[in-house]
Amino acid sequence: MKYLVTATALMFGTVCFANDIPALYQGADLKLGEKLIAQHECSACHQKKVGGDGSAIYQPAGKVNTLGALRGMVEACDQQLNIGLFPEEVNSVSAVLNRDHYRFK
Repeated sequence: MKYLVTATALMFGTVCFANDIPALYQGADLKLGEKLIAQHECSACHQKKVGGDGSAIYQPAGKVNTLGALRGMVEACDQQLNIGLFPEEVNSVSAVLNRDHYRFK
């Protein structure tokens, strides 16, 4: 795997990898994340919360404005709904959400 490293990335510990998955989510299984999102009907819950197709919940200016906050929000959903995700599953779901909605580096 190739590494794209800049001086800033080294200084802040945020190395980006060639597959464009942020360092925090390295090792995430994107297919598993997609499967878990569908299996637990995340979109349906988001639709109930914000209406429409549920995508309004993914507002970068809201509570979720960093990679860590995104992972924390997935953990909060997991706990509130008593889903029982393992840490690597939370990581996979977070990576998919970042790829599809947030695009944090």
